[in-house]
Amino acid sequence: MRIISGKYKGRRIFPPKGLPVRPTTDMSKEALFNVLNNHFSFEGLKILDLFAGTGNISFEFASRGSTPITSVDADFGCVKFIKQVAAEYDFNIAATKSDVFTFLERNKATYDIIFADPPYALDQKTFDKIVLLVFEKNALQEDGMMIIEHSKYTKLDHLIHFSFKKTYGGSIFSFFEMGKTNDEEIDEEDLFSESEEE
Repeated sequence: MRIISGKYKGRRIFPPKGLPVRPTTDMSKEALFNVLNNHFSFEGLKILDLFAGTGNISFEFASRGSTPITSVDADFGCVKFIKQVAAEYDFNIAATKSDVFTFLERNKATYDIIFADPPYALDQKTFDKIVLLVFEKNALQEDGMMIIEHSKYTKLDHLIHFSFKKTYGGSIFSFFEMGKTNDEEIDEEDLFSESEEE
């Protein structure tokens, strides 16, 4: 795992083996940040990293000057590793052990960028629920952007606030912005009927 730009450009970080993760590849990560670079100056951006895993994306934002960063993952080992790296590099990252849906339900903060990398195996309704919950809870700044990484088998362009998507290898990044709307309606009541607690 390599930091591709910013203060710690080129620095390699080695997560412990056995973490239940699927890290975003360096190629995909570089492509993602090239897109974001056209929309944002990273210095001082408030970031939320959901399903943070190894902290790969959080560390990239931190190296580029984004602060504060909140990293959320349900796995204790992942959270412990993110905290260790944040302390070593003096990154302003708050790593939180929580179910993502529980976190979003309770969250009162707003963010400039929200990134989510859920397990690709989650079903369509669960992916939809992530997006809808972020906007229902007003977690994104008016001029902010949400990005979800997913496989080609998951479709998110029917959701409200969908803006555009980019495909890199087997991964797709779907981008959402407050100013974008989608005329297709979704049964939100059905999507939120089953609460997910830790």
